[in-house]
Amino acid sequence: MSRSDYIFTSESVSEGHPDKVCDRISDAILDAFLAADPQSRVACETFATTDRVIIGGEVRGPGEVIERVEDIARDCVKEIGYEQDGFHWANMKVDSYLHAQSADIAQGVDASGNKDEGAGDQGIMFGYATDETEALMPAPILYAHAILQRLAQARKSGAEPKLGPDAKSQLSIRYENGVPVAVTSLVLSTQHIDPSLTSDDVRRIVNPYIMEVLPEGWVTDVTEWHVNPTGKFVIGGPDGDAGLTGRKIIVDTYGGAAPHGGGAFSGKDPTKVDRSAAYAARYLAKNVVAAGLAKRCTLQLSYAIGVAKPLSIYVDTHGTGNVAEEKIERAVAQAMNLSPRGIRTHLGLNKPIYQRTSAYGHFGRAPDADGGFSWEKTDLVDALKEAL
Repeated sequence: MSRSDYIFTSESVSEGHPDKVCDRISDAILDAFLAADPQSRVACETFATTDRVIIGGEVRGPGEVIERVEDIARDCVKEIGYEQDGFHWANMKVDSYLHAQSADIAQGVDASGNKDEGAGDQGIMFGYATDETEALMPAPILYAHAILQRLAQARKSGAEPKLGPDAKSQLSIRYENGVPVAVTSLVLSTQHIDPSLTSDDVRRIVNPYIMEVLPEGWVTDVTEWHVNPTGKFVIGGPDGDAGLTGRKIIVDTYGGAAPHGGGAFSGKDPTKVDRSAAYAARYLAKNVVAAGLAKRCTLQLSYAIGVAKPLSIYVDTHGTGNVAEEKIERAVAQAMNLSPRGIRTHLGLNKPIYQRTSAYGHFGRAPDADGGFSWEKTDLVDALKEAL
């Protein structure tokens, strides 16, 4: 039996966090390849440290994109807002070590003869949805993202010029009868450009934006606040701490409220099921909840490299389901082709839609008109009901 009264905590990081800078660059390079050729294959990793960005990985696509990698990286860092001593978009050194995709991997993934395109690797992927928020996401991670996204908007608009790009948030939320009702503690560490600012000064700046984002009544007189608890935070980004693509998978997914697979997302084209099948699993879990089949749903998929059909489909509705879980498993398999090609076709993933996913979560976002966040649609509800 699941607990109904408890406190749960999730954290998020801003687009200026060192790891997120790297995710952004990797996904921007992926988008450039897919814009030039939707069938491009990309596995791009980025490392960032003081005034240095190093890019590596394997690709198969137009050579002219490789020639633009340095400019793409600089544009990302400029858009994030780094113009500080130690990490400046114009002054940083950029090294690229992208090379051709392994022929051994390509033969497993490519379609040939009667063989459909196979998964780009083995692995397990999880999707999750819960009806505790309108986005069908866990409240702690959803609002931890929202706080940082709102502060980034204020910084970039010029409304808060004293804030810097690097920031982290953490929310502890109290649940009663399984429903989120209050913030018990709030942690926010944000870089600030003005070294004279104290923690109290920073709290006065960020407080209105936090209160704007959180539901009314969630912050109470007993909510604990920890804003820049260590004091000054002037040196931020890769100059303060090295960054690497794919190190924030909990932030990217469900904030620890649900399992996640073994592979990160950013920099990987959608033939890599680490990414595309995780999106499909979220899509299916969200549609299960949206269809009223359960209040909560965890869905697992598994794949083998070079094999098109998923090896397994597992559903857990955590005791909230209105339909037997094995029936839901059969229904999702009937409602959606879960081969790598089927997922990419159904969700329209061979598009340059990934740079926008690199910060503030891959899930719980509104679908975009151009196909971005297509896995957040709830257009499979009728098909699931019909299959059942």
